[in-house]
Amino acid sequence: MISPSIQKDIINCCAKETTRCIIEEVGDDYFAILADESSDVSQKEQLALVLRFVNRDSGKVMERFLGIVHVGDTTALTLKDAIMSLLVEHSLSPSMIRGQGYDGASNMKGEINGLRTLIMNNDTPSAYYIHCFAHQLQLTLVAVAKKNDSCGWIFEILANLLNVVGVSCKRREMIRQDQAQEVARALDVGDIVSGSGLNQELGLKRPGDTRWSSHYKSLSNIILLFPTIVKVLVHIGKHGVSEDKFKAQIVLGQLESFDFVFIAYLMLTIFGYTNDLCVALQRKEQDIVNAMELVTYTKIVLQKMREQGWDTLLNKVTSFCAKHGIVVPTMDSPYVPQGRSRRFVEEATNQHHFRVGIFLRVIDLLLQELDDRFNERNMEILMCMACLSPKDNFSSFDKDKVLKLASFYPEEFSSFDLMTLECQLDIFMENMLNDERFQGLNDLNSLSMMLVKTNKHKTFPLIHLLIKLMLILPVATASVERVFSAMTCVKNKLRNSMGDQLMNDCLVTFIEKDVFLRVFDEKVVERFQNMKTRRMKV
Repeated sequence: MISPSIQKDIINCCAKETTRCIIEEVGDDYFAILADESSDVSQKEQLALVLRFVNRDSGKVMERFLGIVHVGDTTALTLKDAIMSLLVEHSLSPSMIRGQGYDGASNMKGEINGLRTLIMNNDTPSAYYIHCFAHQLQLTLVAVAKKNDSCGWIFEILANLLNVVGVSCKRREMIRQDQAQEVARALDVGDIVSGSGLNQELGLKRPGDTRWSSHYKSLSNIILLFPTIVKVLVHIGKHGVSEDKFKAQIVLGQLESFDFVFIAYLMLTIFGYTNDLCVALQRKEQDIVNAMELVTYTKIVLQKMREQGWDTLLNKVTSFCAKHGIVVPTMDSPYVPQGRSRRFVEEATNQHHFRVGIFLRVIDLLLQELDDRFNERNMEILMCMACLSPKDNFSSFDKDKVLKLASFYPEEFSSFDLMTLECQLDIFMENMLNDERFQGLNDLNSLSMMLVKTNKHKTFPLIHLLIKLMLILPVATASVERVFSAMTCVKNKLRNSMGDQLMNDCLVTFIEKDVFLRVFDEKVVERFQNMKTRRMKV
């Protein structure tokens, strides 16, 4: 048992039994694939594959990690061969693929030689591709931060702040100590309460274009730690070395300006709305119709903020400035830029500059980017999918569009099936509207689960098949991203020589531990004994 080869064999048996359970869950049914590539700690490119399918016993949409495989390069053809070999290895037919989900890289989504095109041309024309919604949202926020001058200016200040404060362990320790003192003082006077998970230590992290919610977390922590950051910058500006002293003075002057506080609160509010959307999109059971509705609701909230949120935002900014001794300019006075030349801003009053030039312009840019990037609404298949949603008592049901939706899957719905489906839909709607168990459902996932629970999926097999095909269309590649997060734990700097097979086996049992816990020990022992002839003590 202490032999490395024996340990590897046991781990391999556990992983294979776990994968076998997953394959049994999928069965001979349809599924979608979610894939992404990333390098591990030893700089080897790894491709992770996740299956999305509908559980036959519960009707719930599932996402299961199938495996990880080393690839020599990241060309579309190499990735396609790796995916196909992994599917064939586990006795899954590529012809059953009915959805693809990637992060939107050119080698993935290319319409001529991209991975999605190669798979659709490989006898799976109904394997529709969906660009990861969470990545689209992140690209939207990054585009807003780069296209608007004011947003770009504030993130440049944040970068300079992190360069001054974050490069030194001593300065980070100063922030921790001052933060701890502030929490202790607030607890003494009763401003805050203690409890599990409350008053946790905050830190300064650099926002990244590819890290979800990183911009929101960076801004929120800076606002919460503002007095602490000011104290540290003052200390550096007075007692630091000459180079850091001047940098700290410049950054502090920019932080203690109305311009910075206004833009920070504006972006914090916007990122707060979109962060809720980002978290919702990463749910495994999220269906694509509901995801598009969430995007629509977010745009409605942003539009309401544009029309009615100016006074609320200005009051928050003014209150923050008054609390921290920051000068609030008169809105009727001419605008004087802080930390920038007047050559780069138009001549206007403070009211016009902050309200029209920043507030309205940033929100308009964000709404435009959301419309441009979330253009799946223009796809006919999505417009038809919405007609099956049970929300508001099937208020959006449209029989003709549902039949058109079925026509997108010619292998599943023949001409005769379409005729049968047309008659089945009338009975189905009468049944749904008169059955109290189907009242109050909000999404396709809950509808599928209720159909299985009431055994009506056997009464309406064609409709259940259509719902199942809709559910397996992927929304986000969050499950694949979680695989890479787990990979950094399994294969780290202390275990950087771990082989690909051992890493795959460890990841399968670690990520799908709920499935692994259902595996009987006898199955693992039997597989271990059948691997090879061994000498065993009697």
